Amino acid sequence: MVQLNALAGGLFILTVFGIVGMRQMIGSLRLFVIQSLLLAGSACILGYEYTSVHLFVVAGITIFSKAFLIPWLLYHLLSHEIHARREITQVLTIPTSLLIAAGLVICSYFMVRPLLETGATAFLSVNLPIGVAGLLIGGYAITVRREALPQLLGILTMENGAFLAGVCIAPNLPLMAELAAAFDVLIIALVVGLLTRSIRKRVGTTLVGKMASLKEEE
Repeated sequence: MVQLNALAGGLFILTVFGIVGMRQMIGSLRLFVIQSLLLAGSACILGYEYTSVHLFVVAGITIFSKAFLIPWLLYHLLSHEIHARREITQVLTIPTSLLIAAGLVICSYFMVRPLLETGATAFLSVNLPIGVAGLLIGGYAITVRREALPQLLGILTMENGAFLAGVCIAPNLPLMAELAAAFDVLIIALVVGLLTRSIRKRVGTTLVGKMASLKEEE
């Protein structure tokens, strides 16, 4: 089980790198789906190890909300945005972004090292640094991407990273808290999707820099 969880964690961080390095929006969205499935897989492994029914339920909620419902909503709300603008606009080049992401992974291991030295379990030693790395890289993706949908994927990646670390820190967290977190993420995706579609219809672009320069008409 430890090896399976480590495999899921390794593939998880690869999807995070993929989202940072992907040029196509549809490709980034598909990587997020894979990332969410790996997150659910890790939750199932921990649920089996700790005999926690909550984690199995959480894995099911994750698959339904993040692997199916949120991508379906974004695909139908922003179908034109996903297909018409295939290239993601960002501040730095992709090789530079990948190098920075690698640096953030190293930083995450140093950040959590004091916690791991206090007698952490094998699952915590894998999930905690990878989860923190996903959190940091997701935040970085928000800062370098110039469009609304890629920034939303950065937010969702941050949430997935926090969730990956959380399931090993508190495997017996009350189910109501997990439901509330899943509902919040769903609402965020829905609101951002609706706003992005509305802004694109009125302005013709979702580039954040151009939207910031808009002025109210009198």
